[in-house]
Amino acid sequence: MSQVAEQPALDGLDRPRRKPSRKRVRQQAGHLPIAQVVLDVQAAHLGRTFDYLVDERDDQAAQPGVLVRVRFGGQRLNGIIWGRTESSEAPKQSLRYLERVVVKHPLVSASMRDDLTAIAKAFGGTRANILRLALPPRVARIEREQAFADTRSGTHPGEDSDGGTGCASTGARERLTVRLGTAYPEADELKQALVKGGFAAFVVDALPGPEEREHLMVWAILTALASGRQALAVLPDARHMESLSVALRMSGLRPFAPDPAGQGGWSGDYVLLGSTMAPADRYRAYLAVATGQVSCVIGLRAAMYAPVEGPALFMILDDGAYQNADGMTPYANARGVLRLRARSHEGVFLSLGHARSALSQWECSPEAVQASSGVTGPARPLEPDRSAVSARLPWVRWLNREELTRLADPTIGARVPHTAVAVLNKALERGPVLLSIPQDGVTQALSCAACHRQARCPRCAGPLHAAGVGHAPRCSWCGQAAVDWSCGACGCERMRLVRVGAAGTAEELRLLFRGQPIVISTPYQPRGIVETIDDRPRLVIATPGAEPRIVPRSPEGSQAYAGAAILDAWTSLYALGIDARIDTLTAWMRVAALCAPRADGGQVLVLGESDSALVQALITWRPAVLAAAELADRAEAGLPPTQAAAVVWGGRDPVMGALESVGALPGGDLGTVEVDGQELPALMGPVPIAPESKLKTGVLEGVGDRVRALVRVPVNRRDELAGRLHIAISRHMASRGRGELRFRMDPKDLS
Repeated sequence: MSQVAEQPALDGLDRPRRKPSRKRVRQQAGHLPIAQVVLDVQAAHLGRTFDYLVDERDDQAAQPGVLVRVRFGGQRLNGIIWGRTESSEAPKQSLRYLERVVVKHPLVSASMRDDLTAIAKAFGGTRANILRLALPPRVARIEREQAFADTRSGTHPGEDSDGGTGCASTGARERLTVRLGTAYPEADELKQALVKGGFAAFVVDALPGPEEREHLMVWAILTALASGRQALAVLPDARHMESLSVALRMSGLRPFAPDPAGQGGWSGDYVLLGSTMAPADRYRAYLAVATGQVSCVIGLRAAMYAPVEGPALFMILDDGAYQNADGMTPYANARGVLRLRARSHEGVFLSLGHARSALSQWECSPEAVQASSGVTGPARPLEPDRSAVSARLPWVRWLNREELTRLADPTIGARVPHTAVAVLNKALERGPVLLSIPQDGVTQALSCAACHRQARCPRCAGPLHAAGVGHAPRCSWCGQAAVDWSCGACGCERMRLVRVGAAGTAEELRLLFRGQPIVISTPYQPRGIVETIDDRPRLVIATPGAEPRIVPRSPEGSQAYAGAAILDAWTSLYALGIDARIDTLTAWMRVAALCAPRADGGQVLVLGESDSALVQALITWRPAVLAAAELADRAEAGLPPTQAAAVVWGGRDPVMGALESVGALPGGDLGTVEVDGQELPALMGPVPIAPESKLKTGVLEGVGDRVRALVRVPVNRRDELAGRLHIAISRHMASRGRGELRFRMDPKDLS
């Protein structure tokens, strides 16, 4: 009889025993056992929900909107439950169970899921693309620190309450209502829309003055909160976000912060939200909004996905700013996202800024009523009263060659003529003077050698760029070679290359203003952007967007500059981009808004030649005039926003294949657009573009043959074009097609 081998053991110890298996047999939930999950997979052809079985033990926790962990393709992925169903089209034996429910409180509400679906459809992406940007990375300790407390039915900070915050904000709202009511004759329409409900869209032109935009935004937010609504404001950069935060604190609202009573929790009336925040701070702010602990969100572009509920206020500042365009697939634009959400929520969309974008001008025109899309449509313009503008506007003077000749200035042609030096020296007696330079670097542009106007393409009016030695210049928009070019203004056939630099401005001004202290505020200087200065006399040199704010030393001090000058105004003639004039007006109006009014001696000098329509819009503070002229030019050329557009780029073969599949090539159903009664090709390009910087030429086959093309369609077919391009991208990825293929709806620039 053979003996069984046995593991030896010491005396007094039990024999080792095999542990019984603890694997539990899973049982599917009795009601709605199938969870439809949107996975964190960014591939376009996988942009759908995937079915998983729900364990009976997770039946209560696995609700729509919660974060779950699942197995997919041999790896574990996060996902959001989009819904629960009774059955699945997939065979039951092929379905897997949810691994676990990560966060048992819904992070994405039902209305938010509808919003993300609509956004993905409007911009030709997937729900996973939007979720990646909308839902911050999870930080588990924040969930333990911050209790989930749904207070949506509680008192809003704009209402009178026992806490005192409501009383302070109510008083501020009443003062701002009186102030803005006299400045905007039709402000009551916006107030009624915020109070009564129902979808409404407004385009508001801001008044001149250092804090006028903040006052209007604070009033809109307080009015919305007092009406029981939530409020969302998207700002172009962190400096504007901080300025609005300070204005909200001055009005009586508290930022979301640790409880001052020392109870260990967090409380407040509004949160800051942006993708540049620390993960813990961003996740805490997101949870505060998602659970109803706060009703107001202000932030950068990423805040456009904030989980606000109901008929909220969706507000954007400077809707034409380049920061509003997302840099990740599907390249959504904050303006379009906010307008789409406002319409789906039956809320109020408000676009505010100094200069009016061409899109805002188009929405204020009758054409927007007849042709609209998911992200555009008619809007109501609100312009300030002329007497209110005159009381706040400084004296704006254009010192071009003609004006200097009239004044008999002997320094005609100088960068800072003698007349400007005399005016600025007088302003330095009262306080700081701002000198705005276009940039702190070097750029290149082609211009007419005779009249110095920017060289434009005779086919589409796009800017021309040098294609290299021995090659004819090409258009940055349509790619057409400028052969036998002649200037449309003077007929000259010669072009010149213009280089603009601003690095030595400070040294030049030290010779003109001897003994005056100089502060330089640009992102490229060692000190970077100077946030604030006091009201002592000094010269401040700043690039657009980097102007320091003035903090008075005493309550009687002024927050405005005593004077300002816009240097190198002639560079506006050579600025590239379809929005070049409007972007320039935005920068100039920002400078004028920081200057003291004319009654207090404030003057703004525009030095150099420029576009007359641009300067007149600044002098009269009528941004709608330039926007209307810009819109008329684009309507004549068939450019956005009178036509919807999409940019497609990548390898030549994939791009041409995609254009053929969507019907954008000649002969397709989207092959032509109607412009002034004429049928024109919908396709502009393709134009060769440089290979991606992260790839070296020759590493991968074909990476050097990259092209870009612009597709134009009628505005009411914009969403259809986005859907077709999404299908083309999905087919390319599903078939493992070689080469890059991407697209962007509503591009900021066409080049």
